Amino acid sequence: MSNPKLIQLSDGNTIPQLGLGVWQADNDQVIKAVHHALDTGYRLIDTAAIYHNEEGVGKALKQSTIPRDELFITTKLWNNDQSHARGALLESLERLQLDYVDLYLMHWPVPSRELYLDAWKQMIVLQKEGLVKSIGVCNFKEEHLERIITETGVSPVINQIEIHPLMQQASLRAWNTTHNIVTESWSPLAQGGEGVFDQPIIQKLAEKYQKTPAQIVLRWHLDSGLVVIPKSVTPSRIEENFHIFDFKLEKEEVAEIKQLDKGKRLGPDPDTFVDI
Repeated sequence: MSNPKLIQLSDGNTIPQLGLGVWQADNDQVIKAVHHALDTGYRLIDTAAIYHNEEGVGKALKQSTIPRDELFITTKLWNNDQSHARGALLESLERLQLDYVDLYLMHWPVPSRELYLDAWKQMIVLQKEGLVKSIGVCNFKEEHLERIITETGVSPVINQIEIHPLMQQASLRAWNTTHNIVTESWSPLAQGGEGVFDQPIIQKLAEKYQKTPAQIVLRWHLDSGLVVIPKSVTPSRIEENFHIFDFKLEKEEVAEIKQLDKGKRLGPDPDTFVDI
């Protein structure tokens, strides 16, 4: 079984193209899930302060025998911590039992609060101090990205946004690419495949490649050049999501899936989401 390829980031670091997301998993679930994921071959684990499971991730990592430099750990700055990113990061590091994280992401821009630019400046300092290897954002639209880049001269290495076949965000992805920002997909299976797995093209490709609909959709993310972090705490599903490196979709098949885009956002709109 092959492993995820490494995607080059603009700051010189690399990130595995496939990782484990742990949203909505409690600490007990996450310990078992991370252990199983690492045993399966995952090296990227994506958590966040607001997930309230950094402790579980930290315990699993502490128990693992995999060298720290072979792991890629992501966590995120929550909205109500934008004015004190340093304190928030130090708390995350304590919960994770780590000296640094490989990627620190600003979780949402929350433009109504006018703090995301200052938070980005703080994150730049944290990177210079070595507390984080790379810095990026989640759920930023073009205008949010343009502002922090123009004001600081520092671009995020990643913009993690909602992407699945029904919500492909082609224009934002193109903007990211133009500015050397890697796009990372959250909710890559449209939260359980609702409205996606039963699409005729997905069903047809699952039969052709003898894969599950979820594996076809995850392969589409990879073949579209995206970093992807499917969430699961089920051992069999964690394995299934990883076993997608023995086939590739044809360019025409990727294009067919592209036709499923309906702009159907399942998560909040970054322009209006606050929930601090």
